[in-house]
Amino acid sequence: MIPRPRGTSRHFHHHFLSRFLLRLAGVLLFAASAQGQWLPVSRVTYAPEPTENGGEFLIIEYDLNVPDLSPQAPAYVFVRYSVDGGNQWLLVRPHQLRGESHDLVSKPGRQTIVWWGSDQLGLTAEGVDLKIAVRALRLVRIPGGSFQARFNPGGAFDTSKSRIEDANLPTFHLAKFETTVAMYADYLNEVGRNGRGWNRLMANPERCGIVREAGDKYTVVPGRENHPINYVSWYEAQAFLDWCGLRLPTELEFQKAVRGGLYLDGDASKQLKNPKPERRYPWGDESPEAGNLWRCNCDVADRNRAPQLAAVGSYPKFPSPYGIADLVGIVAEWTLDWYATTYHNGIDGYRMIRGGSYMDPPAGVDAIAGASQLPVKRGSITGFRAARGNGP
Repeated sequence: MIPRPRGTSRHFHHHFLSRFLLRLAGVLLFAASAQGQWLPVSRVTYAPEPTENGGEFLIIEYDLNVPDLSPQAPAYVFVRYSVDGGNQWLLVRPHQLRGESHDLVSKPGRQTIVWWGSDQLGLTAEGVDLKIAVRALRLVRIPGGSFQARFNPGGAFDTSKSRIEDANLPTFHLAKFETTVAMYADYLNEVGRNGRGWNRLMANPERCGIVREAGDKYTVVPGRENHPINYVSWYEAQAFLDWCGLRLPTELEFQKAVRGGLYLDGDASKQLKNPKPERRYPWGDESPEAGNLWRCNCDVADRNRAPQLAAVGSYPKFPSPYGIADLVGIVAEWTLDWYATTYHNGIDGYRMIRGGSYMDPPAGVDAIAGASQLPVKRGSITGFRAARGNGP
């Protein structure tokens, strides 16, 4: 707990504590076992603290007991709030918050966030029914520096810009896993009034498994919680990430995550040289089915059964050089980038998709293959993951 500022009235302090401290009935707790890849957040409390200057800040505390958190694999934490008892929710933007790790948490245990100006925002006014929700998901740090970038866009028909000679990116973070069905259902239960963000294709229990019930309540078919969300357009994917305070990765970011930089610890250090900077797949150059050992969820023509969509994290022994799961196979992933060689008059242009899916052959899930799609399209083979950083 942050010390109460000097000169604060104890009566004033206790008055507000009696209204807000430990209002756990209004706090939403999210366990990873029940909500796909959300990390377990517990014991959320919030209380206002007056300052000697007459203002006020809100202290938010919570437990994040994930033992393997580190600067290389931190938790991204975001806070949403409601002032009407949970009918409408808003994101607290990171620039409004202070604290040692107010959005990137690299150590487990009790965490503290300070939200300044809570009285100016009307959060502690009489009659306000304040609720706070804290969520966390796993990110992986991609150190800044150069890497070998090569593309084969447009289904291999456009070779006009197949190689970038000087590919260099600043440090960014990428979600370790694709966004899951359970995570997306959680989002829908907050924003999905009148079916917003949901479509009937999602109700298919074998393809997705999100059911819309009376009163715009969204439930997940048992067993589908940890599968990747699909049947989402580019706009719906970005809306989910806006809800989190994140964004889609660019094509360059996606490929660097697959191949790694020339130095895996980044150009600022250059201590860990990448042994395969032009690797074909996240794990190296071996084909996904080499030696009858499956390395990702993709399709091979001579298998005796139809391809099936796997749950996220099903191939833990074959991550990217940074430890990111499922960058190829399972579902293809939306990126921020336009397909630059297409031009349209009066209609939306194509966006790039990377990574291939469970329906693609090995040649379609390598590091350089890409596809383009109209951003309004939804499909069973397309999903997304989160990125954090300045972006393009």
